[in-house]
Amino acid sequence: MELSDKFVITVNRELGSGGRTVGERLAARLGVPFYDKAHIKAIEEKYGLSIDEIERLKGRKRTWWPDFKRVVELDGGFAVSIYDNLPEITIPEKPDSEKIFKAEQEILKGIADAESCVIAGRCGFLAVREHPNHLNVLVQAPMEQRIERVSAKKGISPKEAKKIIDQVDKQRENYVKRHAGTSRYDTRNYDLVISMSGKTEDEAVDVILKYIG
Repeated sequence: MELSDKFVITVNRELGSGGRTVGERLAARLGVPFYDKAHIKAIEEKYGLSIDEIERLKGRKRTWWPDFKRVVELDGGFAVSIYDNLPEITIPEKPDSEKIFKAEQEILKGIADAESCVIAGRCGFLAVREHPNHLNVLVQAPMEQRIERVSAKKGISPKEAKKIIDQVDKQRENYVKRHAGTSRYDTRNYDLVISMSGKTEDEAVDVILKYIG
């Protein structure tokens, strides 16, 4: 991967691994926008970007994200202004999970085609697999470390934290298998797998930057 050209880095992670923070700090170190589930969901819900609407935008122009971002004044993945009159966009009624997945994948592709960025989660590794300059990273951590982090962050007992982690692991694995036809633990989906055992988030960022060279 070349940082001198337009690039995209995806950071997929286990709950409690610190992977989101790694992605956020990596983006800051590289000076590029950071996108995660909250950003993508906000874009979908605020501006009604259904898969049908995205296909319409793509039909007008192959690389549609720059114009959309300019119109709604997005900055680094955040909607920083109110724009309630985006022409001809309607919010779909209760889209099914397959349509939501396809819409998210197209949003991620649009972002990656338009600008250098770091994307956390949302099957980003799948969305950018055809991108000519991408890096897919998986961040993992020992269960004890994950439990400790989730327990501290949410102010709950280790037992409750373990239950949440198990539920989220199962949900995320089912989601990826259902929509992507692969396992999120299949290392063939990634260029780099990082264990957070004994590492801080900044040290993990250093590993990624060293890998890139």
